[in-house]
Amino acid sequence: MSKLFITDTILRDAHQSQAATRMKIEDMIPALKDLDDVGYWSVECWGGATFDSCMRFLNEDPWERLRTIKKHMPKTKLQMLFRGQNILGYKHYADDVVEAFCKKSIENGIDVVRVFDALNDPRNLEAAIKFVKEYGGMCEAAISYTTSPVHNEDYFVKLACQLEKMGADTICIKDMANLLLPYDAYSLVKKLKENVSVPIHLHTHNTAGTGDMTNLMAAQAGVDIVDCALSPLANGTSNPSTESMVATMKGTDRDTGLDLEVLSRAAKHFRGIAAELKERGSLDPKVLNVDANTLLYQVPGGMLSNLISQLKQNNAEDKYYEVLAEVPRVRKDFGYPPLVTPTSQIVGTQAVLNVLSGERYKMITKESKGLLRGEYGQLPAEVNEEVRKKAIGDDEVITVRPADLLQPELEKYKEEAGDLIKCEEDVLSYALFPQVARTFLEGRNNPAPKAEAGASDEVRTIYVQDLS
Repeated sequence: MSKLFITDTILRDAHQSQAATRMKIEDMIPALKDLDDVGYWSVECWGGATFDSCMRFLNEDPWERLRTIKKHMPKTKLQMLFRGQNILGYKHYADDVVEAFCKKSIENGIDVVRVFDALNDPRNLEAAIKFVKEYGGMCEAAISYTTSPVHNEDYFVKLACQLEKMGADTICIKDMANLLLPYDAYSLVKKLKENVSVPIHLHTHNTAGTGDMTNLMAAQAGVDIVDCALSPLANGTSNPSTESMVATMKGTDRDTGLDLEVLSRAAKHFRGIAAELKERGSLDPKVLNVDANTLLYQVPGGMLSNLISQLKQNNAEDKYYEVLAEVPRVRKDFGYPPLVTPTSQIVGTQAVLNVLSGERYKMITKESKGLLRGEYGQLPAEVNEEVRKKAIGDDEVITVRPADLLQPELEKYKEEAGDLIKCEEDVLSYALFPQVARTFLEGRNNPAPKAEAGASDEVRTIYVQDLS
């Protein structure tokens, strides 16, 4: 077998998973040259919640952050996470917005775009795959890994083959909740390598404590690339440690070829940043612990944070384990969606409501109604029709690609934003997060630092009060 390649997540998923996406660009710049010298396959540095958090909490322009990183890291492919038709937001956008965002991301420095859909509905990835490739980017299409009566090895292999035919340059197994166990990883990677000709990339976390073993078994099975995070922000709810993987593979036929001394220099810098994040209260030591409940309830780390936040707001922290037990029941009623943004927040909030109201589905969020109506795409399995009837009555269920029902909307956002807009990137910032972007764009010439607004996770909590 050939060399194992590594994508490092220190500039995106690592601090998103452990420190609520609070790492600033000035925290990154001193280590960027070292990161560029390592020889990674890519460095994930943008997308996910970083875009939102830059404007919302750090008073940074996310586009300027990307350009700065590119300037300091000319040799290394920069990678982002892109939620298919949701882009980086929490609703479907029209194809013209998806196209413009792909174009501008690549122009500003992104080389690899990892696209995924929370429901694994390939129709929600069509536009993103098409436009990433059209504008010269490398498209990594992801399968959102989960387990259920309908999610098995054959399901994922069939989906991967479909994504390859759609134009994917690489296929990612996106195991956001660390549910992919080591021997299952070995088997799945083997099967994918037999059926798919493009490289296979594995993304897992260490939430349940099995991430390193999962990466190792995948490497033995022939996986091409694995995601890791530099050790100061690795493990727990983050990704397995880069240095540990490099040391493990050294001298084997999967030797990464990466230099531990260069990694150590970069890690030294980020140890200081991790300490600062703890002092600021952004990094809660609890996220460093192994939580095997993930394997029981399939609840990703970010979703746990949202559940705890909602229960605190309602003075009901004693209901935590009751809510955790309700999550799988809601998920079954909703047709077994993988629990990843935004479905994790939708299912989690509905579970909170079911427990706090004392009656299941007495109150149903508008997001739950949208999921059951088909606004987010096709659910993987049959839903509980009684629950759907209670949620949407006799409304017709959407069976077409949801984005086909949307009219072009980029010009509308441009008009709405008016004089706030100085460039095309500003229009896209406004389109994805109108309120946050308005506040940011109005004050961007004001050098005063923005007040910290409290802990955040991959998405804003869909608040319990947000009912219709």
